[in-house]
Amino acid sequence: MKSRDKAVNQMIKAAGEREVETVWDRYQTQQPQCGFGELGVCCRNCTQGPCRINPYGDGPDHGVCGANADTIVARNLVRAIAAGAAAHSGHARHLAHALKKGLAGKAPAYGLKDEAKLRALAARVGLDPELPAEELVNKFMDMALEQFAEGEGPLKWAQSFLTGGCGETFERLGTMPTGIDNTIVEMLHRTHLGVDADPVNLLLAGVSCAIADYAGSHLATDLADIMFGTPGPVFSQANMGVMKEKSVNIALHGHNPVLSDIIVQEAREMEEEARGAGAEGINLMGVCCTGNEILMRHGVPALTHSISQEMPMLTGALDAMVVDYQCVYPSLAGVAECTGTKLITTMDMAKISGAVHLGMHEENAAEKAREIISVAIEQFRARQGRPVNIPSVSSKVVAGFSVEAIVQALSKLDAADPLKPVIDSLAAGSLQGVVLLAGCNNVKVPQDDSFLVIARELAARDVLLLATGCGAGAYARHGYLTPEATLEYAGPGLKAVLTAIGEANGLGGPLPLVLHMGSCVDNSRAVDLAVAVADKLGVDLNKLPVVASAPEFKTEKAVSIGTYAMAIGLPVHLGVVPPVLGSRLVTSVLTEGVKDLFGGYFIVETDPYKAAGAIFAAIQERRSGLGLPTREWE
Repeated sequence: MKSRDKAVNQMIKAAGEREVETVWDRYQTQQPQCGFGELGVCCRNCTQGPCRINPYGDGPDHGVCGANADTIVARNLVRAIAAGAAAHSGHARHLAHALKKGLAGKAPAYGLKDEAKLRALAARVGLDPELPAEELVNKFMDMALEQFAEGEGPLKWAQSFLTGGCGETFERLGTMPTGIDNTIVEMLHRTHLGVDADPVNLLLAGVSCAIADYAGSHLATDLADIMFGTPGPVFSQANMGVMKEKSVNIALHGHNPVLSDIIVQEAREMEEEARGAGAEGINLMGVCCTGNEILMRHGVPALTHSISQEMPMLTGALDAMVVDYQCVYPSLAGVAECTGTKLITTMDMAKISGAVHLGMHEENAAEKAREIISVAIEQFRARQGRPVNIPSVSSKVVAGFSVEAIVQALSKLDAADPLKPVIDSLAAGSLQGVVLLAGCNNVKVPQDDSFLVIARELAARDVLLLATGCGAGAYARHGYLTPEATLEYAGPGLKAVLTAIGEANGLGGPLPLVLHMGSCVDNSRAVDLAVAVADKLGVDLNKLPVVASAPEFKTEKAVSIGTYAMAIGLPVHLGVVPPVLGSRLVTSVLTEGVKDLFGGYFIVETDPYKAAGAIFAAIQERRSGLGLPTREWE
């Protein structure tokens, strides 16, 4: 089985019939993959290598420079964390510059949209929230951009949005970053030939870099909300059945809403141009986290996610795929050439050979959006008369559960103390705990399978489920973001809680089984929710019955997210084995040693049924520590 998604499997079959190479084909051609690389004991950090260590004792036990397996594995791991932090913080920086230009009148497409969110954030970071909006937003932006430079004290976006206990731990262990960029740069310096060779010291530095990643992610979420609006519940659809043969079909793919949000706005103004080309209209759809951004704010349907990004082109009905950056496969250009889709790159830092490049800059965002839509309209004209093969597979979706939206929904049960119903349910046991399911898909495992199994097993045992990124996308495409899924899969306690909240908000039934909280950077929303509960209870995050899970992760960003989730005190499940097993020391530190330092730790389990059991056991351990009643796995 390659995917649990029927639409994806239909397109895989179509690709085989047309002899179009896909990610699954390329994975097979890579077999057998490098065993040294899988264990993390291959080093290419200088031209004396590549060096490799055999951790089983038959072969060299040091690289040319003298680095052993522990050092090489640690060095490779923390370099991945640095890359993930660079990706998320680069996303935030891009948004910051766009808004800064908008405020200065240089980029008219951007400006302050959510003043209430601005004032709430200002209060958290020490600004006077009562200042006039224009003065406040400019002070806020100055402070936001300062997060990237080296400061004299703790990084504001790491210190202000976590519990006091987290900050004290980071200060004591020397892992509190002072600036995002300098932390990433130092990580690259430390892993250069002849610098840091102490694996434990490297791992602690990796934690610091991951905390900088958390700050960058939080800042990206904050800026997107200020610029484009804080998400609230929306109703939409997901999967390839959302494509329309007689419409101009445009997929928006990547991770940053700085252009996609403008395309959504401009598409509304260009419907007449599309009808003039013989189309019924313009049909926008999302892929990966750009898709999550426009789903949550505009209800734009989710088309597909992560490893199946090539599949929509194979329908013959996709007129354009517009990409920004991150998780965009270079292979899209070859598939587009075979299928007639226009692949349009938009960021000068993320070009693909064979694609049409329409470079977007904040100053010309609206103009560039219209140009992109016009290219798609012309491609619609060109494909008339050609056969299309759109899978008739789609699911209903309820998304848009920002922290603000969740608190507002809970306030209908208790206006004076919105978090009280959740805390009371945790104490009574009707909710056993909370699990955030995040991360990508990975071609090494059947697409979506681990996400679905873990969700069903935990929901049946009354665990509240949150999701972000392509994990949220998996649940969208399989119908788990619906009240119907709650009725089918939730245990009695979880069903009662979600039904009470849903009915109090006039839904006539429960909330969805899984709450869609947004894109990869929006993991910060889930942390904010956990921090609010911890502060209410007067405990630290490492005491809460909250677990993070990345059942099918693949990117360096996911490695960094998992590390900061561990560092703030959460047990973190990984469903794909990370490249660390070549070092017993590093493996032991990550799964056991860090628990004494941070309270969080990693659970590595590839079997989704066993993983669900391990996650549930971690929740019970936390419940026991709080003196709450525990439950056996049944």
